[in-house]
Amino acid sequence: MSPRSQPPSPSYVRARPGPDDLRRTFEAVPPRTSHGDEPFADTWWGRSWVAALESLSMDEGRLARGRTYADSGHVAAITVTPGRVVAYVQGSRARPYRAELRLRPLTDTGWDTFLDAVAARPDHLAALLAKEMPHTLVDTAAETGTGLLPAANDLDPSCSCPDHGWPCKHVAALCYQMARLLDTDPFVLLLLRGRGERELVEELGRRSAAHGARERPTAPTTPSVPAREALADRFLPPLPAPLPVPSQPGQPPSYPPLPGARDPLSLDHLATDAAARAHALLATGQDPLSGLTPWQDAVRLAAARPTAGLTATTRALYRELAFATGRTTTDLARAVAAWRQGGAEGLDVLETPWDPPAGPFDRARPALAAADFPRFQPWRNHLTHPGGTLQLRFGRDGRWYGYESDRGKDDWWPRAMPDVDPVGALTALLGR
Repeated sequence: MSPRSQPPSPSYVRARPGPDDLRRTFEAVPPRTSHGDEPFADTWWGRSWVAALESLSMDEGRLARGRTYADSGHVAAITVTPGRVVAYVQGSRARPYRAELRLRPLTDTGWDTFLDAVAARPDHLAALLAKEMPHTLVDTAAETGTGLLPAANDLDPSCSCPDHGWPCKHVAALCYQMARLLDTDPFVLLLLRGRGERELVEELGRRSAAHGARERPTAPTTPSVPAREALADRFLPPLPAPLPVPSQPGQPPSYPPLPGARDPLSLDHLATDAAARAHALLATGQDPLSGLTPWQDAVRLAAARPTAGLTATTRALYRELAFATGRTTTDLARAVAAWRQGGAEGLDVLETPWDPPAGPFDRARPALAAADFPRFQPWRNHLTHPGGTLQLRFGRDGRWYGYESDRGKDDWWPRAMPDVDPVGALTALLGR
């Protein structure tokens, strides 16, 4: 298998040592084989880097071409030094372009703040040495004015190509590829902010030891307790009566936008959903959603978003839910339409053909004919219009669900609301 046909993996991200600790050159990463809807970075800090890039650009077309360049292996070796990332990117011409991205290094005061925050928490230090970037570490640095992850206005792109886009597709490709480097080693971000890994590890070891010596308490004097008192029987008062169940779920807390944090609207949506489920469990003793599969729950969450157009937040939610469940965003959009049509029953009608017993299904065709509709073609629980654009599906709940497809295509989408009467369901479908 040639290098260009191998799927990407962190094992391919290899750095050639530079003359000192402040210059690292990473070999070109092979093309990756992935779905277009799959998030480009795996870690939250890699995705925050991608979000900063995408917030910088007002041209989604250039971003899409840059992503394609990165996916296709057009980015050569990447060199990272304090404040700068450089790589050659192969464009449409024979000679590659020199793409560059600048990011302001931290000041000495900023580094002191960051290093003290790491040294004060052994779990932060352990995570960083394990090539992880904890949320709490980034949040603590941000609260003291030390932003590690870039905001949109922190990135300064340039390229030798004639395109004056901000950024051009070659710099965008470099940025997407940088996200993959950050996934495997957050020290790349720290180098970009001004300090090398060896220097940081040595300084963190020194500060951690000093901090531990300052925080180590003197051994307290343990008071003695008579054995008779220690072993005496104790009786606790009864627990107070439980509080009454509130009439409605409480409001979730406010989630302000923070560097590297999740989208506040998505957090609010998840918190509101969790509060509603907890309230139902408290009031009835049952979770109404406990029987849902992960796919059904993903469809339910997506269907709860507003229907008036897909915002950037909703598109991001669709991408993440589709990727997490192994589906495409088109699969998810079709399933959302079915859920809004009939909930879990509507989704079952979309995805599971079945053989109805004798009864309402057999009486549907004569009823449609009596209403002057043409003769529908039956297949399992489906009745299809001879023109091939309309379809009725009989659900296990005894209702008829309307579907529509373009002529000559087997691409059925849920339309209109279900009805126990097939003539009523078809009339609603035609009058939609």
